[in-house]
Amino acid sequence: MRSYTPAEKRERGRLFRKGAWQAVSDSVDPRLEAKIQRIDQAAEERGARELASLRAKQEADRQAVADAKAAARTARGNDRQAARDAVKAAEKQLKTTERVVYRAERS
Repeated sequence: MRSYTPAEKRERGRLFRKGAWQAVSDSVDPRLEAKIQRIDQAAEERGARELASLRAKQEADRQAVADAKAAARTARGNDRQAARDAVKAAEKQLKTTERVVYRAERS
């Protein structure tokens, strides 16, 4: 997964366009490719950190669902409905996190 900052996107696009014009004249400056590679490397590292953070959040949400289900099973009386609502909220949060992780893994 790559995670570009807005400035990196602009700079990478500018360098790409400049390289395309140079490719037409068959004299591409190797420094352009090196700059693009550095931008890509930084984006790759940032994306890996973000993906690791998302996976940690996903595991925390899974644990929250398990805790909520355990609380719902042991609840009695009026607390039972509140515990069920907590389970639904935890499952909804987990589903959202799983979608984000899935999209991040595919990009």
